[in-house]
Amino acid sequence: MTGTPTAQDLFAGIPVADFDHSLAWYRQFFGVEPSFYPNDTEAVWAVGEHSYVYIELLPDRAGRSMLMVMAVDLDNTVAGLARRGLEPHRIEHYEEGMRKMVYADPDGNEISYGGVSTATA
Repeated sequence: MTGTPTAQDLFAGIPVADFDHSLAWYRQFFGVEPSFYPNDTEAVWAVGEHSYVYIELLPDRAGRSMLMVMAVDLDNTVAGLARRGLEPHRIEHYEEGMRKMVYADPDGNEISYGGVSTATA
């Protein structure tokens, strides 16, 4: 294979220290139950076609992850998170109305939604 590698599926993993506590937080974050459980220490959410975010019980590695999901509708996504009681840990602004809304899970892992606000598009 030459050039940029291509992927069939993408799994982004987040190590957590307390599986049950983190599972509750990620249910709140995504607003849905996990798509599937590969085993007793992992939960997986489908976040797009062939794109998944999963948590895994790995206490020694917890709190060091960061990942971003590009939202189709950032404003609606952020409003849904607010309705579920979650506010961003920080907001980053970029050119042409691009924003990154950073949320921190109970371990300090950062999971973000990025996109262009319709108010600034």
